[in-house]
Amino acid sequence: MAAQKTLRIALAGKPNAGKSSLFNLLTGLNQKIGNFPGITVDKRTGNCQLDADVMAQIMDLPGIYSLYPRTLDEKIVTDILSDKSGINYPDCVVLVADATNLKNCMLLLTQLIDLQIPTVLALNMMDLAARSGQSIDVQTLSAALDLPVVMINARTGQGVPELKNLLTTSIKPSSKTIYKVGEEIEPLVKDIQQKFNLGTRYQAYQFLQQTDNLSFLTSADKTYITTQAKAANFFQHKYQGAETVMRYSFIQDLLNKVTLKSSDPEWKKFSYRIDKVLTHKVWGYLIFFSVLFLIFQSIFAWAQIPMDFIDSTFARLSNVLDNYFPDGPFFDLITQGIIPGIGGIVIFIPQIAILFACIAILEESGYMARVVFLMDKIMRKFGLNGKSVVPLISGMACAIPAIMATRTIENWKDRLITIFVTPFMSCSARLPVFTILVALIIPDVKLFGFFNYQGLVLMGLYLLGFFAALISAFVLKLIIKTKERSYLIMEMPTYRKPKWSNVAYTIIEKTKSFVFEAGKVILAISVVLWVLASYGPGDAMSKAEEEVKFEAGQTELSAEEFEARVASYKLEHSYAGIVGKALEPAIEPLGYDWKIGIALVTSFAAREVFVSTIATIYSLGGTEDEQTIKGRLRSEINPKTGGPRYTPAVGLSLLVFYTFAMQCMSTLAVVKRETKGWKWPLIQLAYMTALAYVSAFVIYQTLS
Repeated sequence: MAAQKTLRIALAGKPNAGKSSLFNLLTGLNQKIGNFPGITVDKRTGNCQLDADVMAQIMDLPGIYSLYPRTLDEKIVTDILSDKSGINYPDCVVLVADATNLKNCMLLLTQLIDLQIPTVLALNMMDLAARSGQSIDVQTLSAALDLPVVMINARTGQGVPELKNLLTTSIKPSSKTIYKVGEEIEPLVKDIQQKFNLGTRYQAYQFLQQTDNLSFLTSADKTYITTQAKAANFFQHKYQGAETVMRYSFIQDLLNKVTLKSSDPEWKKFSYRIDKVLTHKVWGYLIFFSVLFLIFQSIFAWAQIPMDFIDSTFARLSNVLDNYFPDGPFFDLITQGIIPGIGGIVIFIPQIAILFACIAILEESGYMARVVFLMDKIMRKFGLNGKSVVPLISGMACAIPAIMATRTIENWKDRLITIFVTPFMSCSARLPVFTILVALIIPDVKLFGFFNYQGLVLMGLYLLGFFAALISAFVLKLIIKTKERSYLIMEMPTYRKPKWSNVAYTIIEKTKSFVFEAGKVILAISVVLWVLASYGPGDAMSKAEEEVKFEAGQTELSAEEFEARVASYKLEHSYAGIVGKALEPAIEPLGYDWKIGIALVTSFAAREVFVSTIATIYSLGGTEDEQTIKGRLRSEINPKTGGPRYTPAVGLSLLVFYTFAMQCMSTLAVVKRETKGWKWPLIQLAYMTALAYVSAFVIYQTLS
């Protein structure tokens, strides 16, 4: 049996051209999300079996219009396509083009041709092109460019089998030369080509144009190129502008030849009518906030039943195993540490899935781009860029990729302010904390028989974080001075029915990330916490029963009450209890006790750890009837008042604290990396912690 051939294939193209849909079709669930080496930019790769003998490693490159980058994401693409010896250099590039707007996709294609990279042009959205009345002579287009052209519909899979068959053949670089280097810089370009042993003049020309952007060039290489360019009076922008004008002239002439029938301008009339409503200066905002409201309502309404089922299932499992296993530290670790820890992960999968499903539907339909446009005017008043909306909305999922998404913002001040305030957006890690506390202190009743109060409160917490971000951004706008100005330039995608397989991939990908990434942290901390809560210094733990008998005096205790008191005494005198007791004086004004203090500390690793920490701590002292997470919280008693520990005042204080507090140590690390120092992350940590503490203090003292 012959060895299977493996190809490296890169998907390239402008944003919203359909690359992600094609990537999902080709790779299915065989996807892997990582980072490009040394850079926190997402690298999506996956495997695709093209035929019995050929396997393809598919790489989904960030969206780009040309090889001349403005953002870090775009620099990654330029870097990969310019380094023929790099590990990510593709055997073939599939340029995914929007057939309804072919002109905007062709600039990059002509550059790939001049780099002599084997390329396939995939004309996507042919259904929309047909609906618009447009007709293209594909054979003439292929002949004029000397490269294969295939028509596809990445949403339905039409044309994808033909594309896969084509990729199994030997794709050759185009023989065409679109841009010829001018005579005045020909000697300079030839010198660079010979010095670096490059295959094409245009690659050498790109070394001159992109000297600082190409990471694979050594310092000595860059010094040589810069010196030679200066000696030859080579001015990058002068030649880049002339090149772009020449390329677009070629593109327009080509399109005039291959376009048999132009699109009817009336075909987007329906979309324009929708935009007049969705981007209206009044109705647009009302619709957007109504959509958010429905999302938060659905999180509670749809997720409650599966969450209760998961919660009770893990509670029963813990009880069954506790009764089945013999006594001993190892088995106690399983029933009181690992099982509650896993339960604290799995219980929130329904809500995480619903949240990301809603976000994916908004993106797939094209509505999210309208939200960016709509919010631009508001963002600018608070010192943010219109592009800041994308990281802020992404922050509802996770602050880490949201902060990395600020790299699309060219203006340094706008980018810094966006990085600083993004953690105020309530991420999915905060969602478990919010939902468990909201369900505990807010009655499950409906307003007007339809609107759930719990959903209203949840939306209020997200809006509170959003307004805190705006106010903080406005303050920073006044503090940080710069003369730079920025503009929002974006292309509105066509409204489309969501592709449900893409939505499903998003749900699976994000849920897996939560379970396996956050889950590892949660489980590890649950185990460590169980150890700290089960052992203590000296002989305090071994004398627990004697001390409880002495404190009880003549009071007769049932066996269950006696065991609960012993467990509570051990917890209080454990290592975890000692840490919590040390924190208690500082957090008592907020209404918190030492147990909550332990959860505050552990949750800095990941916000969702708060719930599993509470579950683990309370499982060490609860009765069998109180094994669900809600049951443990509801039955916790404040020894000073004799009433419940989690009163509305304490619950709201915690909710506000977690709305404002810095999200997690991973966020702090990413901010440090993005701002290239500890100055801004430490300022951010101090500011958000102080704001969280003061706000929680005011809430608790006012309500109690």
